[in-house]
Amino acid sequence: MSVSDARVACSEVIGFLDELLKPQVYDDYGPNGLQIPGSDTITTLVSGVSANLELFEQARGAGAQLVLVHHGLIWGGPPQPLDRFAKARLQVLFDADIGLAAYHLPLDAHLEHGNNALLAGALGAGAVEPFARLRGTPIGVRARFEAEGVDPEELVRRVAAATGREPLAFTDGPDRVRSIGIVSGGGADHLEDAIAEGLDAFVTGEPAERSMALAREAGVHFLAAGHYATETFGVRRLGDLVARRFGIRHVYVDVPNPI
Repeated sequence: MSVSDARVACSEVIGFLDELLKPQVYDDYGPNGLQIPGSDTITTLVSGVSANLELFEQARGAGAQLVLVHHGLIWGGPPQPLDRFAKARLQVLFDADIGLAAYHLPLDAHLEHGNNALLAGALGAGAVEPFARLRGTPIGVRARFEAEGVDPEELVRRVAAATGREPLAFTDGPDRVRSIGIVSGGGADHLEDAIAEGLDAFVTGEPAERSMALAREAGVHFLAAGHYATETFGVRRLGDLVARRFGIRHVYVDVPNPI
């Protein structure tokens, strides 16, 4: 059977991802797994970072039966009325019988296929360990550079190459970077964890206003490379894993976001 002819039950894909990522371990901000049901059978999977209209329209054009994202449509808190933007997004999914699956914190934290571990590898850092607890569970990684480490300018270059954008960088730490903490997305507050653990550098997506002063005063390099740009790694890897496991087609859709 060719990839174009292969098909798999949606329930099998979700079961595989649930087993891999173990979402039940995390006290997340919203539900992980299948958020919007669609076709029971999948031949084409589209992955992307965030659930939005452009992603869904591209998924429809690609002939997808399931969209896999990091940031889903459903979050915690009291139920809210649907607005016209939510209606437009859902309309595309419903009309094309496309399902939506989302994995948030579990996809940040996974030590092999998660956003943070993959970014560490892209930077050339190894010896990855869990780092930065949120609601009792680690969501980031700490890692080390071999031998004498890297100089701060080289770290900035590597982050830029890995994420495809120039990071906001406050390089007021040590002359050589040997240890690093990474919490993708909106992880600026975990700079304090990096300081507490004596790490040389901290990489995240979005900065906070207080990040510059705290990093300088603590002598820790701080790099913010964008919420979106630091979270492209995991969902694309998941799509590739599903495609290899079940022989179906996977299309990663990049909807660039400078934030």
